[in-house]
Amino acid sequence: MSPLSYSVPQRILHWGMALLILFNLLFTDGMEHWYRLVRRGQPVTPDDVASANIHAYVGIAILVLAALRLGLRFVQGVPAASEVEPAPLRLLAHITHGLLYVLLFAMPLAGIGAYYFGNTTAGFVHADVLKILLWLLLGAHVAGALVHQFIWKTDVLARMTRGV
Repeated sequence: MSPLSYSVPQRILHWGMALLILFNLLFTDGMEHWYRLVRRGQPVTPDDVASANIHAYVGIAILVLAALRLGLRFVQGVPAASEVEPAPLRLLAHITHGLLYVLLFAMPLAGIGAYYFGNTTAGFVHADVLKILLWLLLGAHVAGALVHQFIWKTDVLARMTRGV
């Protein structure tokens, strides 16, 4: 038997992680500046490192929270997919959610590889490949929630906001 809504801890993790992810997607200047300095062999100041560390620490927090979130998902379960949603779109939503979870682990791990271990391939994958994929999946995720809310008039969005 599936729960009707996500639990309060699941909802807090979802929205807290959403804020952290958006923060790291939108505010990359500190990390990018640090990387340009390192790549050019220019001196890096403590302020440069501190700015880059903010991005890194937020990414590590996302990784830890993703593990916690996945654990809660297995222990508490998740609501069943809406029957209103056509089967092919339900499958697409399932794949999108799965890929989002993969990215919640892959992006921070690639970032760690780039920042702490100097792996330029990991940096390219993190900043160029996975970042674009994450933006696309987030767009699909938000679009799906809005379609549920305004076209199909389901309670899918409410299950992750106020609960039903």
